[in-house]
Amino acid sequence: MKKHHLIFITVLAIIILFYKEYIALNLGIFGIFLSILTFTQIKSEFRTRTFLTLFVTSIFSSFAFAWFGDAVSFAAVFVSLFLLRFKGTYPKLKPFLYIEVLLLNLFTFLGRVFNIEQWYEKPNEGKSFSKRLITFILIPGIFITIFLCIYSAGSSHFDNFFSEIKLDFSFFQIFILAIVGFYIGFIFWNFGVERFIFKQNQFLNDDFSSVIKLGKPTFSFLDLDSERTSGLISFSALNILLLVFIATYNYEQFYEVTKSADSLSAETHERVNSVILSIIMAILVILFYFKKGFNFDEKAKSLKISAKIWITLNSLLVVSAIIKNSEYILNFGLTYKRLGVYAFLTMALIGLIFTFIKIQNQKTNAFLFNKMFWASYGLILVCSYVNWGGIITANNIKRKDFAENFHLVSINYNEKILLDYAEKAGDFEMKNQLKERIKSYQDETFLSKILYYETINIEKTKLE
Repeated sequence: MKKHHLIFITVLAIIILFYKEYIALNLGIFGIFLSILTFTQIKSEFRTRTFLTLFVTSIFSSFAFAWFGDAVSFAAVFVSLFLLRFKGTYPKLKPFLYIEVLLLNLFTFLGRVFNIEQWYEKPNEGKSFSKRLITFILIPGIFITIFLCIYSAGSSHFDNFFSEIKLDFSFFQIFILAIVGFYIGFIFWNFGVERFIFKQNQFLNDDFSSVIKLGKPTFSFLDLDSERTSGLISFSALNILLLVFIATYNYEQFYEVTKSADSLSAETHERVNSVILSIIMAILVILFYFKKGFNFDEKAKSLKISAKIWITLNSLLVVSAIIKNSEYILNFGLTYKRLGVYAFLTMALIGLIFTFIKIQNQKTNAFLFNKMFWASYGLILVCSYVNWGGIITANNIKRKDFAENFHLVSINYNEKILLDYAEKAGDFEMKNQLKERIKSYQDETFLSKILYYETINIEKTKLE
């Protein structure tokens, strides 16, 4: 199938799925449609294990959005689909460059769309169906639609005449959807990769092409021995400093007098932010020293040992923060932010593990960025597949200080749990409020439905 066919099919799919509908089940269907269409367009030799994995995650992410319809699952669908398309078209391009490719195509659309010969392939002499379709239907249809809107706005009788026909079409909405669909379809099926991006790709390999000899020092005023020595002194001093910080950090967290919930919450987040910032800086320092030739320097064994010790101590710092966050949750309950702390600390720990592997196995700096790209994608997938609102409510509902209004207003996809709670507690006001909310979702048209609410049976009990 040619590019312009794929683009126009995408436009048609968006109009059919989203016309007079909210973004819900329709986006999930659209994601599955694009995933399958992409799979059919990719050459068999490009269907690698990574591509097939991305195909599966794209389907699952689409189901996740159809089920929840939230921002995280939307991000999962968006990233999965474009990764699938990029990986199937340029399998050797490093994933980290996909971000650059996407941004360039998003902002160069207007310049590239007028290069019609590049994306609209001329039909062969014997295959003129698309030409006839454009000649007899598409172009006249566009002009008729535009002038219908103009004349309807200028004459009430003209507008009433067409309103009496009961077509019930919103030409303006269809026009907007067509523009959005063309924009999405054009970028998805006709993205361009510039030459300079391909040149960058060779510098993003996980492994060095060969054993690299020590080159010039980073700074002209230092020789290699001085740079190596400065690194050893820096890491040794940082290890001592970090040991002192870990001791004071844990003393403040576990042995100081317990404060109020608000002040403790603020302090916990400040400390976690400090830990994450410390980890980022630690990784950057290691990337600075262990670049190119220093990975193979026989005289840098002490430097490597000191760096590994620093990574281990930073890992202990992350574990301390995780324990403190767990203690905080035990005392004050789960929230989205506290789960987010787990996510960020887990990513920090993963970053340290990959940094350790980079030093141990003499990998390039790009190795770390490539691995963290996939780790971040994995985090998005996990967050989109799990009903965190249900987990938060199920955990907190066992507490004596369960905040009913907070979970009713600020936590999503917990209606099943709250309905049972309201039934047992005899809280008819909460029960009626929940049923009205669920019913409003269930009364939506098919393509605007969120599947989670379809699994809740509110007919068992009547509104009080």
